[in-house]
Amino acid sequence: MRTLKRRRREAKTDYKLRLGLLKSGKTRIVIRRSNKYFIVQAVESNEAQDKVIKGVTSKDLISQGWDIKFKGSLKSIPAAYLTGLLLAKNLKNKEAILDLGMTKTINGNRVYAVIKGLIDGGLKINANEKVFPSEERLSGKHMKEEIQKMITKLKTKLS
Repeated sequence: MRTLKRRRREAKTDYKLRLGLLKSGKTRIVIRRSNKYFIVQAVESNEAQDKVIKGVTSKDLISQGWDIKFKGSLKSIPAAYLTGLLLAKNLKNKEAILDLGMTKTINGNRVYAVIKGLIDGGLKINANEKVFPSEERLSGKHMKEEIQKMITKLKTKLS
């Protein structure tokens, strides 16, 4: 029986996937979710040394006009979408590849909302349209009316 590397045992790194991403030579978009926020970074690698070009978190939405007094969660589907849109606005039409790490991917989940925001913001990323959340979920139609208005205002500001 073979002993796995420490980061693989801790479910932090998939080395086979990482090697493929590094060989592509493209800018990687790294998406991670914490207990409160989304962290989205554009990373370039040179000889396996990663350098973060630009990074945003869903906490940055507060400075853009996200109002947390309405109980608008910064890890909801609309917040994830707007976080992706914010990073794409800062990167301006780059071609990129996704690095989801060990994240579980289920059709329509919050990670795919970030990816939809990146694509709508102008990044060139290969993704299947079937996996994205519906427009109703992205625009917050399932949330309170004041949160819907806030999301619409932010979306127009970032677009």
